[in-house]
Amino acid sequence: MLTISTVGEADLAELLPMLRSYCDFYRVDPSDEKLETLSRALIVNDDEGVQLIARDSNRTPVGFATIYWTWQTLHAARVGVLNDLYVTPEGRNSGTGRALIAHSLALCHDRGAEKLVWETAPDNEAAQRLYDGIGAEKSTWLTYELDA
Repeated sequence: MLTISTVGEADLAELLPMLRSYCDFYRVDPSDEKLETLSRALIVNDDEGVQLIARDSNRTPVGFATIYWTWQTLHAARVGVLNDLYVTPEGRNSGTGRALIAHSLALCHDRGAEKLVWETAPDNEAAQRLYDGIGAEKSTWLTYELDA
């Protein structure tokens, strides 16, 4: 049985290795200190966002999601941005990703957000199969970024 809960202080030791694996997958290397600071900031202020942790029937962590709260002018509505979705290799193909998305969508509803939006890398075909399989619509937008 899978359980999903909001990350608290007691979850950080088990969350951080998954954050590191997620960053490794995308070939980025923020420090562990910065990752922990991010998680602690969301624990303290859930108006900015929230992290979820999924655990299997043995209470082993098998995935996480990070949702940030914002507005989108083009929808004139609040939205949840599913910034991160990660499932451990052991947890894949078990419904964990679907469950984390469903839980994230329920949080959006609870907070009055009208949409859950997210991005994935163009070459992350496994994630795209999941998203296509739940009926998510692909966006036509391209993502740009600048370092501040």
